[in-house]
Amino acid sequence: MISLGFIVTSLIVVLVPGTGVIYTVSTGIAGSKRNSIAAAIGCTLGILPHLAVGILGISAVLQASAQIFKVIKIIGTLYLLYLGYGLLSSKQKIEINGGEKTEHDGKIIVKGILLNLLNPKLTLFFFSFLPQFITNPNANYFSQMLLLSSIFMGLTLVIFALYGILAHYCKQLFLNSPKITRRIQRGFGLILVGFAAKLAFSED
Repeated sequence: MISLGFIVTSLIVVLVPGTGVIYTVSTGIAGSKRNSIAAAIGCTLGILPHLAVGILGISAVLQASAQIFKVIKIIGTLYLLYLGYGLLSSKQKIEINGGEKTEHDGKIIVKGILLNLLNPKLTLFFFSFLPQFITNPNANYFSQMLLLSSIFMGLTLVIFALYGILAHYCKQLFLNSPKITRRIQRGFGLILVGFAAKLAFSED
């Protein structure tokens, strides 16, 4: 049930610099490796409520109508295109000030939770993203969504922790390499657009 497309697309989504990545990287630059892991844990826990709403909402909708399932897949494909285009056209850079400071891990975790918890776009994202990778419409939607969500959260935790730890050890690379960051960002954007095109022409 878990396709390579889901793993690759999830990795791209997690790797793309967003508020959670910026928070984890900045924590790694300003604090310790332990602080970085705490930030990753907080950001990962912060997406739990959005995943729960997405799973319950999608499961109910998909069980009600196969046609609605197709509509959601179309919306999700368009959303992947939107994300890809946003990466290709965005001029946003990660700009973080250097410095050394140590903060209590509990406080860092709470900040990470609130950062993602208060982002309403995440619910829309999971509602439109996860159904793209349900490979067996005849099986239980809830169990499939739960498995996909668990894998996504695991990837989020690992990648964010790596981001923070690498940022701690490679401060100057993150602070002084906007061109490299921009090229990676564009590459992710192209891959997302490619997956959106693949999903658009795939059989249900």
